[in-house]
Amino acid sequence: MVARYTLRQLSYFAAVAEAGTISAAAAKLHVSQTAVAAAVTELERIFKTQLTVRRKAHGVSLTPVGTYLYAQAAELLRSAEELELNASSGGRELAGPLVIGCYATVAPTVLPVLIEGFTVNHPKVQLDFVEGPQDRIQERLFAGELDLAIVYDMDLRPGLGSVRLYDVRGYVLLPQSHRLAERPEVSLQELAEDPMILLDAPPSSHHTMTLFEQTGVSPVIRYRTTDFELTRSLVGRGVGYSVLVQRPAIDSSYEGLPVVPKPIVPAVKPVGVKMVWPEAIRLTDRAEAMVTFAASAARNARNPPPA
Repeated sequence: MVARYTLRQLSYFAAVAEAGTISAAAAKLHVSQTAVAAAVTELERIFKTQLTVRRKAHGVSLTPVGTYLYAQAAELLRSAEELELNASSGGRELAGPLVIGCYATVAPTVLPVLIEGFTVNHPKVQLDFVEGPQDRIQERLFAGELDLAIVYDMDLRPGLGSVRLYDVRGYVLLPQSHRLAERPEVSLQELAEDPMILLDAPPSSHHTMTLFEQTGVSPVIRYRTTDFELTRSLVGRGVGYSVLVQRPAIDSSYEGLPVVPKPIVPAVKPVGVKMVWPEAIRLTDRAEAMVTFAASAARNARNPPPA
């Protein structure tokens, strides 16, 4: 049986569902409002049911059937796009866009490895990335603006598929002149009276404050920052200490001043870094390849070949 609807009609309907008005959908598609309205009307005739509720000055809302059709149409349109992108190579070569979101403090450690390695293996994939706060990254992921995201395994929304890349453990960062800088490890109780620089970027800040709560210590927060390198620079200047999770390969600040990382005792629970995606959305071939590559790169980093 040949479908009586077209992909163009479905794309116009999906644009209306996403934009909320026919005029906004038409502007996005660069077509007339009449063409968009006609496509929606024709779909309603074909499916013999009302898909939208159109109200002047209030835009367009979907009926329950319209909501169901939009979910199915979005999946069908994604599959059609994948077919067009991969058909020329017979499915042997991946091509098309792939956008990865990444929690800002994790990005410098993870993204360069993935971008370099994946691009070498799949040169026709247009790989791009977005950095930002973890809550905003998750919002954009569920909104369909991102294909995948790399985040801490903390404060995650339900409905996410994931693969665990690696674990990190919180540590104390001290200025070189600190009285505890020569100690092999440091307890949070020993820092109770010292000024702290709090990286106030959830979920890192949630993790830090939880560590203090678990040890019964109320830290003396001297400054709050939202930037990882600014935090390290302030520590390097001797303004205070900090508790961080990601650890750069070089123990110096952005200014080149020495900073001293110390393990926390008693040992704190490690935090997982994950690649995630919405479970309700089927991954593209490009996204699946990235998940496989990221997991493999993480395994190789944990288990380097013998020298």
